[in-house]
Amino acid sequence: MMLEESIRILAMQEEILQFSHFTNEDAWELGSLMVSEAARNHLPVAISIRLNNGYTVFQYGFKGTNYNNELWLTRKYNTVRNVEMSSLRLFMLMKKNQETLEDRGLNAQEYVACGGGFPIRVAGAGVIGSVVVSGLDHMADHEFAAACMSQYLRIDGIPRLPVSF
Repeated sequence: MMLEESIRILAMQEEILQFSHFTNEDAWELGSLMVSEAARNHLPVAISIRLNNGYTVFQYGFKGTNYNNELWLTRKYNTVRNVEMSSLRLFMLMKKNQETLEDRGLNAQEYVACGGGFPIRVAGAGVIGSVVVSGLDHMADHEFAAACMSQYLRIDGIPRLPVSF
């Protein structure tokens, strides 16, 4: 698949997977759904839902996850908070433009361009936080987050990259 097509699909996912509102209860319900889906599929992931003010409203790590996953969660969260797009879309854009994080003024110790960070966009308010996943291949981290958000929002048939988890 061409980079331009991947970027277009990722932008469409972000546009479609919007919330009408997002509360701590929504974070609990979405996070719990993600934990259930990960358990059902035997995925050793760490899941975090964080607001842009820095508050973590949900977090869970399966057996096999560790502090290294926490560091990845934080870097993915920082990226989404800064660029207001999925960390995978940033990865694809940077690959297309042959850029580095430093070219964008981002420190690689605090930010990362790889899949697994997805913006929580509220209609009329913009990006207010992030759903972040660590533990799989970065494409599968993204796909897992997008699939769970789609399920939670009851939105069927979102465009997907050809990745499975």
